[in-house]
Amino acid sequence: MVSLAQLCRWLGFPRRSLYYRPKERQRVVNTDLTARVKLTLERFPSYGYRRLACVLGENRKPIQRILQLKGWQVRKRPQGFRPRARSLPSITSRPDERWATDLTHVWCGKDRRASLAVIIDCCTREILGWRLSDNGSSKTAEAALEEALIYRLGALGRVQQPLALRSDNGLVFSSRHYTGTVKAYGLTPGKTHDKNLHRENV
Repeated sequence: MVSLAQLCRWLGFPRRSLYYRPKERQRVVNTDLTARVKLTLERFPSYGYRRLACVLGENRKPIQRILQLKGWQVRKRPQGFRPRARSLPSITSRPDERWATDLTHVWCGKDRRASLAVIIDCCTREILGWRLSDNGSSKTAEAALEEALIYRLGALGRVQQPLALRSDNGLVFSSRHYTGTVKAYGLTPGKTHDKNLHRENV
């Protein structure tokens, strides 16, 4: 029969370590910061801890800890089935043969961001129309498209020559309202999975 003390000496293990039990450390949450995080989440429910830290001007770690303790983490939206469009190189021989459009976010000051929709000619690389707004709805993309049509045609109306409009497979450009507007002006919609439309091969 070997005693516990003798076994610890053989193994070179301190006996007092066997009886050590770490104390559970109670996490202290900043109530004022928690209230600010909650108000910001009510305004921007899709923001994660990085964006919240940027908006609130705080460090990321306290924001992340609050979200974990309160169970306020953003749940990833389930991805539905979308048919993958065939990716084609954007090769054009003349202007106004193929346009490309995209929607991105730009920071405007410390506490807000805006959505920027752009229309570009794939041949000349000229920006034909753009629209900046505080939301990334289909109306923003439609306004940029109509500005490009006015710039090229002088007025809104159906195009008289074949013109393709290339976009990604996002929710805005796949919406029924936007696709209906594109077809109403006589443009041929075309999809691509290239998220950087300004880097297309021309």
